[in-house]
Amino acid sequence: MSPIVLTQLATGLGVLAGAALVKSVMDQKTMAGPFPRCPSCNGTGRVSCLCSRWSDGDTGCRTCSGSGRMACSSCGGTGTGRPLPAQLSVRTPNRPS
Repeated sequence: MSPIVLTQLATGLGVLAGAALVKSVMDQKTMAGPFPRCPSCNGTGRVSCLCSRWSDGDTGCRTCSGSGRMACSSCGGTGTGRPLPAQLSVRTPNRPS
């Protein structure tokens, strides 16, 4: 075999090995991470834009850039649930002496 054929064969095998590695990692880990799918957009990150609800049937505005779909306000467009930043403060009750 010529060196060009061997180089192409090695490149092809390298691509197949890389694809198999990526597939095995994707099977082990979900893309969403530890957070579940957003129930408002079902994990897509997009919901129907307000402009598509107008009575004239026309869609397109600055918010959706003419697509009729805008970022989900529940998940911020990520498609996954996100934790709420909250602080809990515990106060001890004042006891009369």
